[in-house]
Amino acid sequence: MSYQNWGPQELSAPGRAQLPEIPVERGMVLEDVQSGWVGAVTRVEKSGGMHVVALEDRRGKSRSFRLGFGFLLDGQPVRLMPPAPRLPAAATGGGARTASGSVRVAGQRAQVAKASRIWVEGKHDAELVERVWGDDLRVEGIVVEPLHGIDDLAAAVKEFGPGPGRRLGVLVDHLVPDSKESRIADAVMAAPGAAGNVLIVGHPYVDVWQAIRPAVLGIERWPVIPRGIDWKTGILTAFGWPHSTKEDIGLGWQKLLGAVRSYADLEPSLLGRVEEVIDFLTVP
Repeated sequence: MSYQNWGPQELSAPGRAQLPEIPVERGMVLEDVQSGWVGAVTRVEKSGGMHVVALEDRRGKSRSFRLGFGFLLDGQPVRLMPPAPRLPAAATGGGARTASGSVRVAGQRAQVAKASRIWVEGKHDAELVERVWGDDLRVEGIVVEPLHGIDDLAAAVKEFGPGPGRRLGVLVDHLVPDSKESRIADAVMAAPGAAGNVLIVGHPYVDVWQAIRPAVLGIERWPVIPRGIDWKTGILTAFGWPHSTKEDIGLGWQKLLGAVRSYADLEPSLLGRVEEVIDFLTVP
């Protein structure tokens, strides 16, 4: 790739080549050409009358840069633009949709959080649910919380104390017959007070990463990782991405998450389960 078109003058006055104008999004992995800094977008804000983007690198360090020219996205030069504005439903004839496909509620403020909760296995599950269903859940006042594993699910549910008006929906990875996960779920649901107040659903994937449709990532199918190899590490290795540290895993996930724009980018086996949980928590 040639960098001959990049230079100090292009930062304020680009050359003839028309670069793609890309609205910045949280989780997008970018490289600042002048400094070589590579990181995931963690926030965008206005400072001194200009838009500034914060990029967090693989070691958790963050630097801020002015939006505009001088960035690489997936190795290609782009002009980084402010986030695309969200139009209220009234501005589009009532047809504006959330990422989940629901009709966007114009002027609706987020409700105060209800007692009911959605529990997911980890941070990545929570971020994926937020990306697609976040607008809907804020309207309903439902909070998503990561469990960081379900080995102690029975104790956590008992401490939560589910009951009428305090329901609990749990989304579990790899919930298939005769698995450890299915045995844990069966034990929880057999406990007093669980019936009618707790709903445990799951998807068949080893990890929620696999719920992203392969075509969205430009691949035919997810790589098969041999037993004995950490699954996330194996996936990043197969993609040719950095995979040696916890920070590599996090940045790899942010890159995958950045490819998800709406429910259409996810597998139906996850979509149905999340919708089932939301209905369980919001329908009287």
